[in-house]
Amino acid sequence: MKWFLNAPGLLVALCLAGLSTSADSVMESATIDGQDDYVPHRYIVEMESLAGFAGKRANMGHSAHADVYHGMRKRGIPFGIDREYNAHGIFVGASMRIESANDVSKLSEIPGVKAIRPVMRIPRPEPVEQHIVNDPRDPHVPPNALSTHIMTGVDKLHAEGLSGEGIKIGIIDSGIDYTHPALGGAMGDGHKVVGGYDFTGDAYDGNNDPQPDDDPLDTCAGHGTHVAGIIGADPVNKFSMKGVAPKASIYSYRAFSCISSGQEDILVQALLRAQADGMDVITVSAGHVNGWTGSTASLVANRIAEQGRVVTVSAGNDGLEGAWYTNSPATAAHVISVGSIYNNFIPAQNATVLGADHPPIPYLRALPLNITGELAIFATSTKPDEDAACKHLPDDTPDLSDRVVILRADTCSMRRKMHNVAKKGGKFFLIYYPEDDPWTLHIGGKSSPDASISGPDGAWLVEQFAAGNEIKLSFSSESADAAFNVPNWLGGRVAFTSSFGPTFDMHMKPALSAPGANILSTFPVALGGFAVLSGTSMATPFVAGTAALMLQAKGRNADVESAMRDLFQSTATPALSLNPGRDLFQTAAQQGAGLLQAHNAVHSKTIVTPAQLLLNDTAHFAPKHTVQIKNTGSQPVTYELSHVAAATVMTLQPNSAHAALGPLDPVDAGADVVIEPSEFTVAPGATQNVEISFTAPKNVDEVQLPVFSGFIKIDSPTASLQVTYMGTVGDLKKQTILETTDAFFGIKLPALRGPDREPVDTSTVPVYTMVKRDHPTVVYRLLFGSPLIRFDLCDKDIDLTPTILRRASAPVLGDADPTGVSTRGLLKQVTHRPRNSEQATSERSPKAVEHFRFYGEFANFTRIPNGEYRILMRALKVTGDPSKAEDYESWLSPIFAVNYPEA
Repeated sequence: MKWFLNAPGLLVALCLAGLSTSADSVMESATIDGQDDYVPHRYIVEMESLAGFAGKRANMGHSAHADVYHGMRKRGIPFGIDREYNAHGIFVGASMRIESANDVSKLSEIPGVKAIRPVMRIPRPEPVEQHIVNDPRDPHVPPNALSTHIMTGVDKLHAEGLSGEGIKIGIIDSGIDYTHPALGGAMGDGHKVVGGYDFTGDAYDGNNDPQPDDDPLDTCAGHGTHVAGIIGADPVNKFSMKGVAPKASIYSYRAFSCISSGQEDILVQALLRAQADGMDVITVSAGHVNGWTGSTASLVANRIAEQGRVVTVSAGNDGLEGAWYTNSPATAAHVISVGSIYNNFIPAQNATVLGADHPPIPYLRALPLNITGELAIFATSTKPDEDAACKHLPDDTPDLSDRVVILRADTCSMRRKMHNVAKKGGKFFLIYYPEDDPWTLHIGGKSSPDASISGPDGAWLVEQFAAGNEIKLSFSSESADAAFNVPNWLGGRVAFTSSFGPTFDMHMKPALSAPGANILSTFPVALGGFAVLSGTSMATPFVAGTAALMLQAKGRNADVESAMRDLFQSTATPALSLNPGRDLFQTAAQQGAGLLQAHNAVHSKTIVTPAQLLLNDTAHFAPKHTVQIKNTGSQPVTYELSHVAAATVMTLQPNSAHAALGPLDPVDAGADVVIEPSEFTVAPGATQNVEISFTAPKNVDEVQLPVFSGFIKIDSPTASLQVTYMGTVGDLKKQTILETTDAFFGIKLPALRGPDREPVDTSTVPVYTMVKRDHPTVVYRLLFGSPLIRFDLCDKDIDLTPTILRRASAPVLGDADPTGVSTRGLLKQVTHRPRNSEQATSERSPKAVEHFRFYGEFANFTRIPNGEYRILMRALKVTGDPSKAEDYESWLSPIFAVNYPEA
């Protein structure tokens, strides 16, 4: 089936400044250059391969590209070609420049065209945190540079002589500084970095044309160099840092420059080049929030994986956004998407106390707070066990812009507290839990103005403030004891920032996790040589390197590569939840199968397939599954199977359609599981089928869309393996997609605004000339993913009742099919949209609202005549049928008039 999108470049992303959540935030938001979801007027056109053409035409020298181009010229469609794809059996097509959406519609009818998708922007890969190091005594350097190898059993494989020798790994990233001594010092045959390609050039800024060349050298970004060191660094360095597969052959495919975001068509080009160059393993530590499996990059990555190549992709660093927030192309069904696990140490800083005889106060942070001078403290309560910041601060509260505000981290959300303090000028925060907690669970981001302190230190500061003592704090990093390492009780647990799944089509993403927080690795020589970075970008190459060790041990063949994910998942170790004192395993929606165990995966004599079970939502529940357990050893093995539930997480806020923000609280409410048989002996070379039946948890609130998961443990005298499962209580089709309240911005959405950036006055009919900024705009938010969003122009008296009503005088609707609704024509449509951010102030996730700007034209750029109209917005529900009106949420704008000035 063919499908196409019209005028996607009109959809823009917005960044809301400050901590305000008022209506003014929406009305005054400005478009951030380079942050749009789509590259305007750029489309990836997928074509039938030669195999799809008649034999006579193929024998006559016809090609898919030539035939489609001929069809476009014949129909008068102007186009430009940015890049072509010719990987038969994977992806054949081209990235094109097409100005008119009407021409896109014509293109969809040309024989040989399979699909037309817009070119997505891909954010430049960046870590959660970054710190350059040049001294082994730097407290940011792990006490043991190989601690991650010990956590995962990689050190044991190295001791056995496995090093990745003979395995080719393609890194798609920002390039590699191959001049680094630990990365071989040069590029070419006989070196660690053997080859690659630069698809962007140094000067590519996201708006100009790339200038590709054969040299993927990176001396300015660093991300790809750090990834390369995790995979293959030689230990001949002052840190004794060593890669997972130090003898593997590395190829660098530079898809991101130093100064801009990337493009999906370039990422696709890099994926296909890596596949054509014969990479055994392809690793990508980049992506964009999508939540669906259907983007072009996801489809291409998936097809490469289906052909037997190992493809690892980072899950993303948006864990604080909550569930249903997965990255593409990590969403691809058959790739190995990777989450991040904390290292066994954590860096801390010391704040000097002035005004009292008190030791320095440690705070958890990789980098010192960016605070100069000595700042007085301010507590929002005079009692350590209370905090008044959940409400507006009193009128007599002083200006807090030059104070460090002490906040207790319980009761209401920290976001609300910081918002209330910010109204009084507050910029800097130290956060503590009750006194019986040694440290808070709140760890500040790369540039956020907050950090964690211990419960006793927080209580002491509050008591000093209550007593009127003039305590000041200095955050200078110049003293010798300013920074140090503390044992990390979070070691081996999932990083707060690691993104949650599942996808909207209920795939388990991530598939598993690996060490990704506080990771030492190589960095461009010009930028310091070594750095400690954090993120799923660091965990993903760790899995790629482990795949190389696996291929070296078991042989380079499609069977081993295709079974890689099952092997890694069945031998992983589940991580505990982030809540101290709880023995629940973290939800599989964030950790997948758990922490990679490389040694166990390579040496497992038991093959479990499948290693993950997808139960779907309870409206489409898949309760019965068959798992095969094969004994590949030389002796009979007796297995005993049991069920261990992971934490269930409520993915929506109570009594709300809004997503719950991470980290999500664990709930002890598991599924009921029946395993038949649960104990048996399997002869050498034999296979046992096991039937597993699931009943979803019943003691949970379906309205909050709980995601439940767990593990079927498979124990034998010599090993312990597992099968991971995941499902959702509720019906995805019933989830609210469009924001309809004023809870987030202070105005009810969707809303129609005028050129004054204010919602239109519905007591009159506003008139727009469509000259310059004199046009209406639809402001809306998506609370859940939608397969299709479309906007149509309607007459003012259309006979339609939307699902979202704004006033009693709304028109009345019949049961019309979307294709039968009497509209003037399509204005715009986009497919497979993710939900919007719930954190308007998040540096990493600024997209909290979307705009559709109506410029007086249909999607085919035909001018709309003068008259009075409404805009009909429709959002298709998850699993909805696009031909059924009842499967959409719909909204009608207020009446407005179009009146062009006379020529």
